[in-house]
Amino acid sequence: MATFAKTNRLQTGKKGEDFAKRYFIQNGFEILHTNWRVGHKELDIIAMKAEKIHFVEVRSSAKQGFIPPEQTVDKNKQKKILEAARAYMIKYKITAEAQFDVVGIVFNKDRGGRQTCRLEYIPNAFTLIV
Repeated sequence: MATFAKTNRLQTGKKGEDFAKRYFIQNGFEILHTNWRVGHKELDIIAMKAEKIHFVEVRSSAKQGFIPPEQTVDKNKQKKILEAARAYMIKYKITAEAQFDVVGIVFNKDRGGRQTCRLEYIPNAFTLIV
């Protein structure tokens, strides 16, 4: 049972990341990497637009809950994203201004049983912690 639930969460997460990636491409972003890892930290989407690098955390849910998925990026997760972003910028010698964005995606079914999707993009969702 737990394995089935984990598989469903992973599938929803992958589907959400793919949807977010298409959204960014359609809106003029150049995708540099997806699912970039350093140690146990991961950056979901790394994109460029207007000489600014965007580190994007994607949160997906198979149903609407009390808290929208884009609001679940807590301080601990932000810290991990910031650490991974620093490592990325050092590795690839990036000097562009960095921005940290969050995308929340909720997949639902309408009354006819068709898949619907709500995407909420929050640019500059959090900033560098000094």
